[in-house]
Amino acid sequence: MSYTLEPVGHVRGGRVEAIDDDWGSSRARIELDAAVFGPEALFGLSDFSHAEIVFVFDQITDDQITTGARRPRGREDWPLVGIFAQRGRNRPNRLGVSVCRVIAVDGLTLEVEGLDAIDGTPVLDIKPVMGEFLPRGAVRQPAWATELMEGYW
Repeated sequence: MSYTLEPVGHVRGGRVEAIDDDWGSSRARIELDAAVFGPEALFGLSDFSHAEIVFVFDQITDDQITTGARRPRGREDWPLVGIFAQRGRNRPNRLGVSVCRVIAVDGLTLEVEGLDAIDGTPVLDIKPVMGEFLPRGAVRQPAWATELMEGYW
């Protein structure tokens, strides 16, 4: 079975290169497709502090896809882990998910901070972040993941 997904919009502004770190202060806009959506599609989103953005790593080519295990960022001092135990962009379905701060909503445009997607990236979905959808209980992760994320945001 296969699925066809169409972007709801695209990232505009922010970074033009997918550099691994310092995404926290990156500001960008998500512009919805005006042929499909009206401003009412974003009504109420400004009442939320954060939004979860689902996007496509559209610049990843087939030969860059990883289906097995690799060392995050190619670092030999980090363990060999499966693609589904990391958040790298060379995933089988090229999907990225990022929780970012809502700065403003204006018509068909959502301005966000901390979106780790680059200018032109297709956006598949936008969801408000609700506390009840956050993890219940403590979050556990290995030391390499904490080290990797030290400079990410």
